[in-house]
Amino acid sequence: MSVDELRQGIAALLPQLRRFARTLAWQREDADDLVQVALERALKAEEQWQSGTRLDAWLYRIMKNAWIDELRSRGRQREVMVDVDVEELSETVGQSQTGAVITRLAVHKAMARLPEEQRLAVSLVLVEGLSYKEAAETLEIPIGTLTSRLARGREALQAVLVDGETQ
Repeated sequence: MSVDELRQGIAALLPQLRRFARTLAWQREDADDLVQVALERALKAEEQWQSGTRLDAWLYRIMKNAWIDELRSRGRQREVMVDVDVEELSETVGQSQTGAVITRLAVHKAMARLPEEQRLAVSLVLVEGLSYKEAAETLEIPIGTLTSRLARGREALQAVLVDGETQ
């Protein structure tokens, strides 16, 4: 794959990268900054990408590491807060998609309640569609650990979304 093809592939993945950044950072501004940092790092290290591997998994790993660096530079773990996007809500006022918006917000809130390691596993496998192996490599954990986190995350999401349990 040529450098131009790689860059085009990266550009095509921007919506997925932004979604994953929102999973990590929750705040729109932090997520946008995280995407920018990850893209800068990827473009500087484009020669390190190995043809034949999934470009999205490589970029998710870069983004995850950039987020870890950001948290360390802040010197503390901040609480994950659900950021209800008023702009997104106002776009749907008067439309018949109210149920979908309510469902999306419920899932968003339920995801926010998951511990970070479970939230990342759920996001990479169930939302972004990575295989267990690719997600484990992205998170730099054994597949068994990923499987455990994913199972606990699914269980917790089901408890909140289906059963209505609160923690």
